[in-house]
Amino acid sequence: MVVGPEVLASQNRWWKGKDYMAQDEDHRKWQAKKYKWVPNLIEEIETTPYSLHFLFGPRQVGKTTFLKLLVKKLLDSGAKEESIFYFRCDELSDFKELSEVITGYLNMRKRLGIKNSYILLDEITFPKEWYRSIKSLVDAGELKNDVLVLTSSTSLLVKREAETFPGRRGKGKDFTMLPLSFRNFIKVADAGLYARLPSLKSLEEDEIRRRTAVCLPFLDELNELFEKYMSCGGFPLSVESFLTGGVVERSVHEAYLAWLKNDVAKIGRSVEIARAVVKVLLTKTPSPISWESIAKEIEIKSPKTANAYVHLLNSLFVTLTLHHIDPSRGSINFGKNKKIHFLDPLFYQAFSEWCLVNLKDPEPTIAEATVASHLARFSLRGELGENIFYWRNGAEVDVVIESNGLKGFEVKWGEKAEAKRVMIGKMKQFAVLSKGAFREKPLMVPVSALLACMDV
Repeated sequence: MVVGPEVLASQNRWWKGKDYMAQDEDHRKWQAKKYKWVPNLIEEIETTPYSLHFLFGPRQVGKTTFLKLLVKKLLDSGAKEESIFYFRCDELSDFKELSEVITGYLNMRKRLGIKNSYILLDEITFPKEWYRSIKSLVDAGELKNDVLVLTSSTSLLVKREAETFPGRRGKGKDFTMLPLSFRNFIKVADAGLYARLPSLKSLEEDEIRRRTAVCLPFLDELNELFEKYMSCGGFPLSVESFLTGGVVERSVHEAYLAWLKNDVAKIGRSVEIARAVVKVLLTKTPSPISWESIAKEIEIKSPKTANAYVHLLNSLFVTLTLHHIDPSRGSINFGKNKKIHFLDPLFYQAFSEWCLVNLKDPEPTIAEATVASHLARFSLRGELGENIFYWRNGAEVDVVIESNGLKGFEVKWGEKAEAKRVMIGKMKQFAVLSKGAFREKPLMVPVSALLACMDV
């Protein structure tokens, strides 16, 4: 593979001059949208060398758009055009081709006398053994004056490839970009209402009670927006489609299914088995389920295969797995059934079409899944879902979160939800999340009010 200047320049239009940024297809599409937003990450990411950042998140969530917005910010701040290098890596076969691409750029910048660069590598994990290239260049000191941002649609922590970079990160950090949360969906759909909403600082009972009480005068508006959010979720294409036309167009579902099928195939797994697993999860969720029960429903009757494919869906940010916890001991029961939710409301619609499943009254299921995913994001530490569980022993607590102690949340989506107090072992705090009712003691708050206050 020969990487000439023309190949590199084709993905870096701004090398002709900062005004040529308008010709970049990703930036142009973003500019043309009626509903668009700038991720908060744009202000958080360190752009001082040496930094090696990893940005994780599902396909189509906006990682590429973020990189192009970062390019625009750097250009506006005075960075030299050729010091900003972007390359999409999902068509590269292995680390050798990746090395040729990066070396091609490093040779070009040397000729131009550029000492410091911003190297943005999109979908870095698709070239086989990609980390060998990056590690070799870092160890050789070739990137010591640079800022690198590497994005991935699969969790590097699952593949353990990030472990090959101890002591090689500089000022770099890990970031996760997920679909818009309900709070940020409100910001896009109704900025005036968003400006009136308080932000939760913790999940302590008094904090939840005080913050959500402020939302009560706006409960009708919040419930209406939450219904919309449950219809479209937080992916940019679906949000734009729904807020513009009142429905998520079929082409949006097809776009997300296409990336999932493509990524599953590129990872070397069967799309048909993945589809069969997704179908089982659609029909069983939110009830706890075992690997054995999933295996009975798929072509390959293997619990190990079921386990592997659910972990694949987790690593692609499609599903969120909740293990059973023993509140008395505070220990995780890995051998018990799991609760497996889809991470974003959009998946319920798109996957029901893909799997030919007619979901009857899906709102309670989607509401519980949305609560679980927001709570997981609020207390994100390491891998998504690492500190979120459920409990069942006759009775059930839908979500148990480890956040300064165990805290339980139960979603009651019926019109006549009743407040109650559940205190078991180390789980000293409990709240019922209702469709619209609010009680101070025992604590019961509307789902829409709680999620509207969660800045995730």
